[in-house]
Amino acid sequence: MNPRPSSALEKALAEAERLLGPERVVRADARSSELLGPNTSMFRSRRLAAVLRPERAEQVGPLVALFDRDADSAGLHAISTGRNWGLGSFQPAQDDSVVLDLGGLDRVRSFDLAAGWAVIEPGVTQGELSQLLADTPRMLNVTVSAAATSVLGNALDRGVGLRGQRTEDLAGLEVVLPDGESVRVGWWPDEHRSAPVYPHGLGPSLLPLFTQSNLGVVTAAVIRLPVRPEALRVVRLAFARPALGEAVTAIRRWVAQGLTRGVPRIFDPLAGGAYGGGQDEFLAHLPVDGTAEAVEALTGLLVAEARRSGLFTRVSSGADDTSAGAEPAELVDLIERGYAGDPDLADRLFEAKMGVPADQLDTRAGFVFFLPLLPLTGEALTEADRLIRQAVETTGARAAATSHLLGPDLVDCVVAIKFPREQAAAERAHRLLDLLHESFAAAGFAPYRLDIEHTGWRDAFAGDPGALALTRRLKAVLDPRQAIAPGRYH
Repeated sequence: MNPRPSSALEKALAEAERLLGPERVVRADARSSELLGPNTSMFRSRRLAAVLRPERAEQVGPLVALFDRDADSAGLHAISTGRNWGLGSFQPAQDDSVVLDLGGLDRVRSFDLAAGWAVIEPGVTQGELSQLLADTPRMLNVTVSAAATSVLGNALDRGVGLRGQRTEDLAGLEVVLPDGESVRVGWWPDEHRSAPVYPHGLGPSLLPLFTQSNLGVVTAAVIRLPVRPEALRVVRLAFARPALGEAVTAIRRWVAQGLTRGVPRIFDPLAGGAYGGGQDEFLAHLPVDGTAEAVEALTGLLVAEARRSGLFTRVSSGADDTSAGAEPAELVDLIERGYAGDPDLADRLFEAKMGVPADQLDTRAGFVFFLPLLPLTGEALTEADRLIRQAVETTGARAAATSHLLGPDLVDCVVAIKFPREQAAAERAHRLLDLLHESFAAAGFAPYRLDIEHTGWRDAFAGDPGALALTRRLKAVLDPRQAIAPGRYH
């Protein structure tokens, strides 16, 4: 049962109904823990006070201000499309929050293909924006998640696309502060003057304050749009587990010397199954792009070096590759189109990996994420593979790991833990998640994103206690009544 709402909360919700209309304010009742439905991770459903659904960005400032008047009026947990799958979906970190659902803010306000930017709201999905950019010189840095996921929500939580970390795509943010004031930080288009896209400005840069942040509510962003390559191909390599360290060392050299661009990926045997991998082999995808002549030359160099190394059991390139063991042309086409900015609007690869359509993930599938950062060395990836297998053997759950190579020194490791949607399997998966947090922390590998059950781990990985204290001083100054996202990256 919900506790009786405070008078401050009742007053704020009543005013929210006058501002939005009663149909856009969903109040809690005895079943409020399921007010937004189940979540795919089967984390405990938080007790909610209400859900607010504004339809225009201009409504957000007055809404936020309502909850800044009194500390007893509950904190606001903002979501974009609510598809923060594997980390809690739409769930807040703490009980008794009011969910601020920004999915109705779904406009692409403006874009400039020559300068390479678009101004978008939180409800804009990667499928929608990529369709708008189809057949243009610009593209979107897409992820391998579903087409209906939010571009902005993922970027603000430092998600990773196939062209790089999406935080780097953010050039400017429109942010509502706890008192309701709307400010724009970073770079923003100005019809009265022309200036190159440069997010840092003069003086202290404020934009990074609002990524993985509970200092404000973002209502729009300037997203950078990369130039679409003239040609693109993905070289695919397979290798056995004993060769992992040497294979990673070779691939790191190719990344460092510019033979592959974008975000190369390495899949462990379980993760590689959806991409045509064999039962006991790792896969690597190395994207090559540029002019047609450059792609032809670089592909030839990579293929020659891979074969000469003797490390790889399969080396293939291009959808027309007919060599033994090459993946089906349709699969290769989907892989290459993703690197070229097409998020697969039909979600064929996503559904093949998850086993259910995207719109049924929260109700039919079990899924959690563990997301550590690793140095790009053969030793580090070999140790990570050992730790994952050890935790799997201990718990009996299953985990599939994909390494995203963010340059020659850094790996974003995505460990996906899928499980049947029943309680015993969920408990095993959650235990596996706990063990991975513990064992990777002991090895010095910190996570770069946290699920709603592990928000307290931020303290453990603070590089400098003084820096952590500074962020909390900023929170106390900007949001003394904890109006926004209490408990989330606190």
